[in-house]
Order: sequence, then C-alpha cells, then structure tokens
Amino acid sequence: MSRWHGYLAASWAGIFAGLHFFWALGGEAGLDVSSGERLATERPAWFVAGGLWGVGFLCLIGAAVALGLRRRGVRGRRWRLLQLLGLAICALLLFRGLLIEVLLVFGVSAVGEVSAAQKAWTLAVWNPWFILGGVLFGLAARSFGKGMSDRVAADVVVTS
Repeated sequence: MSRWHGYLAASWAGIFAGLHFFWALGGEAGLDVSSGERLATERPAWFVAGGLWGVGFLCLIGAAVALGLRRRGVRGRRWRLLQLLGLAICALLLFRGLLIEVLLVFGVSAVGEVSAAQKAWTLAVWNPWFILGGVLFGLAARSFGKGMSDRVAADVVVTS
C-alpha cells in the first residue's frame, strides 16, 4: 500500500496543477471563491504569472517528487534529499491548510476581506484539500525507501 501514497500524492498535485492552468488560461469556475472576487475579476499580471502559472508549475514539480517517493529499497545520502523534499511539501501544505482554517474559524482580521461564499468554500473544500495533500505527501515520504530492503530482511528471517 505504501507505494500508492506516492501515486496518490502525485495525483493530488496533478489535479491542483490542472486547476491552476485552467484558471491561468482564462477559466473562471471557482476562481472567485478561491482567490477572491477582486483578483478573479481583475486578474493582474503578477497574479496570473505567479499565483496561477507559477503555482501550477510548482505543483508539477511536487508531482515529480511524489513519483520519486514511490521508489523502494533505496538508501543513502543522495536519496535523503528527495525524502526531505516530500516532508517539506507535507509540512507546507499542512501548515497552510490548518493555519488558514484556524484564522477563518476564529475570524482573525489578518485574513482580510473574505466574502461569506469564499469563507464557506475555503473551510469546506480548499483547506481540507491542502490538508489531504499534506497527509499524502507525508505518508509518501514516510514510506519512501521501505519495501525491498524490508522484504529481503523478512525473507532471510523466514528462510533461516
């Protein structure tokens, strides 16, 4: 099952990338409740370049990391960086999802102007989506490298 964590995390990142590319190419569905009405309507160049195209490409990099985390039986320093990237993505997604959730639930003004629809969608869809992604990347990073070497050790014990 642990190999599937990498596939699931890559799928999560791919879906998120596709959504951002859809918005970057002019798609409107859901953008107003994700980024706010002003950004969705005005679409300033910095937002399209960084917030839509940039995030989409970062998600593709995350998908590549997740696919790399499917490897089994690897050890050593050169693979440690991949595992650390997976853990960093996990931490970033969980931090973002949980922090915004708490800020919105408690009505902290640092979040800024948030419409009722945007707040509802963020609490019910977007933040749980970030939390799910964080959990998937965490599971993929945790299980990275396990498998073949563990099975070989188990086979030695069983046949002895």
